[in-house]
Amino acid sequence: MSNSKGVFKEYTSGFSFFYAHLGNKVFLILLVSLLTSVLDALGLSMFLPLLQMLNQEGGVDPSVMGKIGFLVEGIRNIGINLSLTKIILVMLVFFILKGIVKYFGSIYFIILQQAFIRKIRVFLLRGLNEISFKEFILTDSGRIQNTLSGEVDRVSNAFTTYFGTLKNALMALVYLGFAFLINPGFALLVIVFGIISHFLFKIIYSRTRKASRSLTEQNHVFQGQIIQHVAHFKYLRSTGMIEKFTKKLEETIFSIEASRKRLGMLSSIGGAVIEPVVIVVLAVVMWVQFYFFGGTLSTAMVSLLFFYRALTSLIGLQAQWNTFLKVSGSLENIESFSDTLRQHQFTDGKIAFKTFKSGISIENLHFSYGSKPILKEINLEISKNESIAFVGESGSGKTTLISLITGLLHPGSGSIKIEGISLSDFQSKTYQKRIGYVSQDPVIFDDNLFNNVTFWDSKTPENQLRFEESIQKASLEEFMQELNERENTILGNNGINLSGGQRQRVSIARELYKDIDLLILDEATSALDSETEKAIQSSIEALQGKYTLLIVAHRLSTIRNTDRIVFMDKGKIVDVDSFEKLIQKQDRFKKMVELQEL
Repeated sequence: MSNSKGVFKEYTSGFSFFYAHLGNKVFLILLVSLLTSVLDALGLSMFLPLLQMLNQEGGVDPSVMGKIGFLVEGIRNIGINLSLTKIILVMLVFFILKGIVKYFGSIYFIILQQAFIRKIRVFLLRGLNEISFKEFILTDSGRIQNTLSGEVDRVSNAFTTYFGTLKNALMALVYLGFAFLINPGFALLVIVFGIISHFLFKIIYSRTRKASRSLTEQNHVFQGQIIQHVAHFKYLRSTGMIEKFTKKLEETIFSIEASRKRLGMLSSIGGAVIEPVVIVVLAVVMWVQFYFFGGTLSTAMVSLLFFYRALTSLIGLQAQWNTFLKVSGSLENIESFSDTLRQHQFTDGKIAFKTFKSGISIENLHFSYGSKPILKEINLEISKNESIAFVGESGSGKTTLISLITGLLHPGSGSIKIEGISLSDFQSKTYQKRIGYVSQDPVIFDDNLFNNVTFWDSKTPENQLRFEESIQKASLEEFMQELNERENTILGNNGINLSGGQRQRVSIARELYKDIDLLILDEATSALDSETEKAIQSSIEALQGKYTLLIVAHRLSTIRNTDRIVFMDKGKIVDVDSFEKLIQKQDRFKKMVELQEL
């Protein structure tokens, strides 16, 4: 019983996936295929009266046509007396109607396939946008990249081959039905052959599915390695390690191509046996027809036509199903990834956030990654337009606390409140639009300066003025004046044409352009030289009092003039005070200052 359920699930899981995304539209595909097959079978059936008309002068005798004689009787009942010309015309009508239905069915299939792939891409993209940040950082980047790109294209092939399998199944049933009406014994031979061929192909099926899953996993690994190769290209090239890393890529490429080769060979087995098997079986069937079933030459020829159609449909079914299994690993991956996105979407609040009025209140906050505690008993009040720096050794919880304040992560217990309302009750998008974020690795897009700062806003007079003001606040005016095309200058991939300080200023200008309340600087100057750091520090200090500034810093020179410093250690707040008072109160902080020779 359990085995039969497993077989049923194996063959219907694909349909469930497509139905979940397209609904009842999938049944229209099958209806069109069924109608096409029936019209084709009706057209083929007209060969029986045609052959009778050619071989005898007495006209058409429905009694020698088996149960398919209803077709001739039906035509006579509507007032058409069959003649050679009329039989040919009726046959042409059936085949023309079949061609029309098949054409519009093909157009509909293409439109539906495009809609399906578009829906999958949009669903995955939006689902990724809504996934909890905690789950995102635990997800393999190679899998994300591969699923959103190559896997979707492979699922498009799965859509084609799965419904190709169903179409062939319907065609085989229709042709078998008509063959059964002419000669039941004849149709039985096709059914027996179909069962035998299924068991022969089943060996290929299991190996194809296994190879497909392996290929999907290898593609995940390859995409992850490509991401790393591009991101760390400068390091790999400058340290002479690029060849060693390339060998890892080449090994993955060889594994991928070995899997593709295995899939191709398995697919070729089915393709190679089709024609010889069809010819051999046809010869056997003809021999059986004449020596065991008897019948006229005309019924034998038409039965042979239906048998050939049914046989090729069954072979086509097996071949299409095996081709579907070649990409079934991708379908399983899309299903699994979709489930992951659904299960780990963050719960958003309902209150639209407008602006900061007083500040942020953090009360008895705790946070853990799994069983590992990261933050413990965090209590802190942040006033509007106050500048606060977070300092401490690596692993003290500074960046995690910032991620909680921005709403990327959610407290395990305790609360973060703004104007007395829990942060989790606010709509995250409306809240996060009021936040500017500048990290140690600034985000620079491969576009011009204007688009990098305005995030592709149109060049209206109002936006141009806002752009110039943000450039001024970020101390980028002199730099822009030196550019040949000013704000239209292309900055290159990840700002390759800029210095570290220039990238940071562009990043700061973008955040200031956005009309924000809260500006977060997460190790924004740690990778800069002293002179550039001092220039960026001057830019930051000029913003104090205009925004609520939260600064994570290892280099203490950049936070000397902040209103307060939060000194953290092992996930707890040790002390909160000004720079000078912390030196007097906290020996560990004083030692950090002395080590940096401030």
